[in-house]
Amino acid sequence: MDQTDTKTSKFLSYVLRHQPESIGLTLDSEGWADIGTLIKCASQHGKRLNHSLIEKIVEINDKKRFAISADQKRIRAVQGHSTQKVDICYQEKIPPAILYHGTATRFLDSIVKQGLVAGTRHYVHLSADESTAIKVGQRHGKVIILKIEARLMYEQGFKFHQADNGVWLTKTVPVAYMSIISRS
Repeated sequence: MDQTDTKTSKFLSYVLRHQPESIGLTLDSEGWADIGTLIKCASQHGKRLNHSLIEKIVEINDKKRFAISADQKRIRAVQGHSTQKVDICYQEKIPPAILYHGTATRFLDSIVKQGLVAGTRHYVHLSADESTAIKVGQRHGKVIILKIEARLMYEQGFKFHQADNGVWLTKTVPVAYMSIISRS
């Protein structure tokens, strides 16, 4: 991704996950926005978008954060929302035995006290493999990887979902279900 693509991806993440109202955009409860309206609202706020650029960003985004509807008229972020206006109805899914969470060491004291909590987002994000968890954690500083006993959690009543991009989602991970497996 070049610098323009990165800026566009970050802009789309911001308006489709966190602050659609910052450009006058409205999302439906499943997070969908009309692409034409998105382009118009972005333009009114100094951001130039067009349908082909949006399609390109959806296609090349390495985290597959966005989806375009089958009719090519709507776009949404597939997970990671903090706006309370969006509540995607993910299907409950049985997780693998182990999932991973990458974060920064500076958050470890808080995690050890209260477990993993969604914070401003709707869900805790978990990865199916360590390498993805490492990439996620690197965005926040010195990395620590937590191993999550996801299947045990599920068997004890915790709900799991999987977003279209493969990210596993749950509301919370109590300390009893996690262990530190690496520090970088």
